[in-house]
Amino acid sequence: MVVLSFLKRAEIWGVVHEFTLDNYANILEPIYLKTFWESFKLAGLTTVLVALTGYPFGYFMAKLAAKWKQRVMLLLMIPFWTSSLIRLYGWIIIFRANGTLDWLLMGLKITGAPLKLLYTYAAVAVGMVYALVPFMIFSVYSSAEKLDWQLVEAARDLGATPFQAFWTISFRLTLPGLLSGIVLTFIPSMGLFFIADILGGNKVVLVGNLIHEQLMKARNWPFAAALSV
Repeated sequence: MVVLSFLKRAEIWGVVHEFTLDNYANILEPIYLKTFWESFKLAGLTTVLVALTGYPFGYFMAKLAAKWKQRVMLLLMIPFWTSSLIRLYGWIIIFRANGTLDWLLMGLKITGAPLKLLYTYAAVAVGMVYALVPFMIFSVYSSAEKLDWQLVEAARDLGATPFQAFWTISFRLTLPGLLSGIVLTFIPSMGLFFIADILGGNKVVLVGNLIHEQLMKARNWPFAAALSV
């Protein structure tokens, strides 16, 4: 891929084996820099939301009894036995105008009109969180499961508050799992173009969408390779 990014695009199909830096120079154009910036912002937002939801879930899952751990893990894994595209189309039913979410909110008199969340930045963010939060949960769970809970009990016996015991012991010992979850969330969230296509329509364009367009439609393989690098 790196080698391909330094080659020229052929007139009709394929590549010309001549060295060039034009592909990387094109990335500096404002329209592409804006796409990168929007992708970084969405990836950052997704990572924060995934950490806020996935860390507590993974942490407390590690404290469950063995039989409950297996049941919760099974419940987490069952949805991912189906195609991710099918699950995303389920979110379309929820977010579309007069869909499930609008029906619920208007039925509870919270809103008086449809919110029209489908094909918005918020819908894409929710789809990203839904797709990636299991990676955070299992990363944190793997660290928390190895935690010696007697250390927490000892801190409590010595007068530490529940928050102090968590912050000084539990959080620091589960930090590697949190960092692993952040990496497993941030990097993929920049390339999940199908989520932006399905839930964002043409209104949300990420780096993954740009690479897909250059590769499959424009047939500019060297530029797609440069974007990927």
